Amino acid sequence: MEKVKIITAEQAADLLKDGDTFTTSGFVSSCIPEALNKAVEQRFLNTGHPKNLTYLYASSQGNKKGCGGEHYAHKGLLKRFVAAHWATVPTLGEMAMRNEMEAYNLPQGALCHLFRDIAAKKPGSITQVGLGTFIDPRNGGGKLNEITKEDMVELIHIHEKEYLFYPSFPVQVAFLRGTYADEHGNVTLEREVATLEATSVAQAVKNSGGIVVVQVEGVVEAGTLDARMVKIPRIYVDYVVVAAPDDHEQCLGCSFDPSICGERRILAETAASTPDFPMSAKKIIGRRGVFELKPGDVVNLGVGAPEYVAAAAAEEGIGDQMTLTVESGLIGGIPQGGPRFGSSQNAEAVLDQGYQFDFYDGGGLNQAFLGLAECDEKGNINVSRFGPRIAGCGGFIDISQNTRNVCFCGTFTAGGLKIHVADGKVQIVQEGRQKKFLKQVEEVTFSGDMAIKNGQLVRYITERCVMELRKDGMHLIEIAPGVDLQTQILDQMEFMPIIDKVNGEVPQMDPRIFAEEIMGMH
Repeated sequence: MEKVKIITAEQAADLLKDGDTFTTSGFVSSCIPEALNKAVEQRFLNTGHPKNLTYLYASSQGNKKGCGGEHYAHKGLLKRFVAAHWATVPTLGEMAMRNEMEAYNLPQGALCHLFRDIAAKKPGSITQVGLGTFIDPRNGGGKLNEITKEDMVELIHIHEKEYLFYPSFPVQVAFLRGTYADEHGNVTLEREVATLEATSVAQAVKNSGGIVVVQVEGVVEAGTLDARMVKIPRIYVDYVVVAAPDDHEQCLGCSFDPSICGERRILAETAASTPDFPMSAKKIIGRRGVFELKPGDVVNLGVGAPEYVAAAAAEEGIGDQMTLTVESGLIGGIPQGGPRFGSSQNAEAVLDQGYQFDFYDGGGLNQAFLGLAECDEKGNINVSRFGPRIAGCGGFIDISQNTRNVCFCGTFTAGGLKIHVADGKVQIVQEGRQKKFLKQVEEVTFSGDMAIKNGQLVRYITERCVMELRKDGMHLIEIAPGVDLQTQILDQMEFMPIIDKVNGEVPQMDPRIFAEEIMGMH
């Protein structure tokens, strides 16, 4: 049996040809083949090659500090960039806004499944994910700028139902990352935070006649790896690059944490969550979110305010009543935020990302608590684009569109909002500068019309009120004690909700939410 070819990162960078379509692994700041990314950037700066590449990946790769995907943010290096989440690579977003490359934003789960379908040489992926949103070809097809013309999403009909078709295309090169390779090229990922879509990508590139390069931290003797841990078999691997420790951090800028890769379990009471949990707008939102939970619920949490639902549940001693999941493929445990988003401490299971989205797309989640950046009178949500800033949809569309019960969580206004809670009442000390409840959102990341059609229960939880989407429009169903309906809610909105009153008054949010002591939800 031949031994795998071990090359340098610089030699790997030379494998990319002008015009190639290529992909890299990563999830936010984890699982990133940084040595390979750096080598391609340096080659381009030195020689002007490779150029006119099509670069795609399924999720998010970067830390907003020039790492990960931002190594490719040079005019001429990329012809096209396709990704689900753009917020961690703002320099690439700026290039897109200057029309320096073609640019697409497509759903994370759809891209994961597309790699799998490219591997199987299927014509493409068929799904309803994206219907009614900015991904829908009738609303732009995920194109982000003026020079982006080609349709990467098509509207089709099967048995008189609408679907979106994401066509397949060959991928010539993959730069992936693993933990160890044996001398024949079998690769394990045991010290990574997730397995992501590594297997599907390697298969897709090999079956496209392409080249797979895997960055690892070391090469070991054949036969010493646990076969059950091999996620990229040798038959998919062309080259291995052994990286220096500085270019092979578990998570960019973070020390190695054995509890997020399953190497160690830590005591639940010492696990990282929200260590300081004083009363705040987000704590109110998190506490109100707990009231939506039912014992045994399988849940996905977005970043920001939604994370406080888990913190509030933990404070109440009912965190074990629900199972948290992360779109990267993790089941159970305590999802991490910041640069470690995509990992979980003490996870119970690690699935490939594509399998996680199979479960999500099929309605497996009981509850999703997601971000609320902008909302309009139709119940549409925008979290993906704000003027010149491209945040990207990530897995938001896949999750929000296919979960039966969805709560969008966020403060009522943004930009300088300050509140104070005293005697069980909310006081708006300083109003936020930006309204978030608008006549019409800038971009539809979640479609209220599709939610009505699909029979979803959709609520919008803020620190001062709760709204619910129904067939006849947006209903204001709860108000926080101490908040003035006219001046602090209606005057801060660009549309008039339907106000539900009981005995002439809007029902108040549960008073336990605003007390200093725990709510007693256990």
